[in-house]
Amino acid sequence: MSTLFLNARLLNPAENLDTVGSMKIGDDGFIEAVTTGGEPIPSIDGDNVIDLAGKVLAPGLFDMHCHFREPGQEYKETLETGSAAALAGGFTGVALMPNTKPVIDSPLGVAYIRHHSAGLPIQIEVIGAMSVESRGEALAPYGKYASYGVKAISDDGTAIQNTKIMRLAIEYAANFDLLLIQHAEDKHLTSGGIMNGGAASAMLGLKGIPEVAEPIMIARDLQLIAWLKKHKLNGAIPEPRYHVAHISTGASIELVRKAKAAGLKVTCEVTPHHFTLTENDLVAASEKGNYIMKPPLPSTENRDALIEGLRDGAIDAIATDHAPHARHEKECPPDQAAFGIIGLETSLGLTITELVEKGVITLSRVIELLSTNPRRIMGLETILFEPGKKANLTIIDPAREWTVSEADFGSKSRNTPFMGRTLRGKALGIYHNGKLIIN
Repeated sequence: MSTLFLNARLLNPAENLDTVGSMKIGDDGFIEAVTTGGEPIPSIDGDNVIDLAGKVLAPGLFDMHCHFREPGQEYKETLETGSAAALAGGFTGVALMPNTKPVIDSPLGVAYIRHHSAGLPIQIEVIGAMSVESRGEALAPYGKYASYGVKAISDDGTAIQNTKIMRLAIEYAANFDLLLIQHAEDKHLTSGGIMNGGAASAMLGLKGIPEVAEPIMIARDLQLIAWLKKHKLNGAIPEPRYHVAHISTGASIELVRKAKAAGLKVTCEVTPHHFTLTENDLVAASEKGNYIMKPPLPSTENRDALIEGLRDGAIDAIATDHAPHARHEKECPPDQAAFGIIGLETSLGLTITELVEKGVITLSRVIELLSTNPRRIMGLETILFEPGKKANLTIIDPAREWTVSEADFGSKSRNTPFMGRTLRGKALGIYHNGKLIIN
């Protein structure tokens, strides 16, 4: 049975496409026809015809920074429940960070994730650890990663502190064209920190995390990359590709801007909670656990810099850093709370509410940030709305108002500061791997 989407707003930044049209997908999951304007697509008895007037048909959303906790912490999340969270948020694919228990630092770990996610309805990419057990002491086997199709490496949750080891990581990864995803944090500055360092942390009596801890690490890495490009690589191997995870300060964004202007292959992402909330929200909250995260919620000045980075294109992607935790790990004093929140279910709504509705960016830019760019940065195939191409789609109602409640969550965990917030914009479902799944 073919599926026929009628009267949709076809929105695909990769093709500079933004028009009303229709799309027919065969029962094999491949696009058969795409028309624009009022041009009809013929249907036959038995076709599943869906009128999407007023709705958006976009390339499937992809989150390049998630934690599904399996193996080792299945009480927080599993591959299955994480995938359910992704579906609820309209994502057809995610990339999983390696800081599980044990750490995914070998092809065996990669094979485990792939085997146990093979039957799930979304695409799962595995990010390998940058160093063995993410300890920053010895490099993981990048060549073997590459032979298993791994496209990116990261020691997310920490960072290689030793500059010599980081230099080797950059050179080694470049040999295999692996994307380096950096959790930028100088641990010597942040050790024991709970929230953004400043007047607010002093008032609450919580140890602060200095905002310079992030740009110091980024500056070190970019200096290494620039030096290696100039003196070492000499075109013999691909240039390093470097991506800043969950960027959170204006100084960090400025470093990225300058690196791009200098011709370095540098990209960055921001989370919805960092462009939506500030340290003032943590101060005002009666229950503070769901406002504790790394990087910490920024100052108003840094939050505004993030929004400007989204507006002017300095920031390349929006990623959730979906980080599930059990209730007891959040419903506790803030200095005992685990870092991080879930984000897959609320990402699209927060982006439309905080950025589109406020005139910061367009809906086309939203799709670029949540789908086109993350796939490009990860080196994944571009989704095209052309006959013969595999259909990978998210159906969005940009005008749908909804209030965040536990009923909206596929995740096993509920650690979000956005519970009860009214948002605008919601994913109605996806089409992926030949299947239409409606939320």
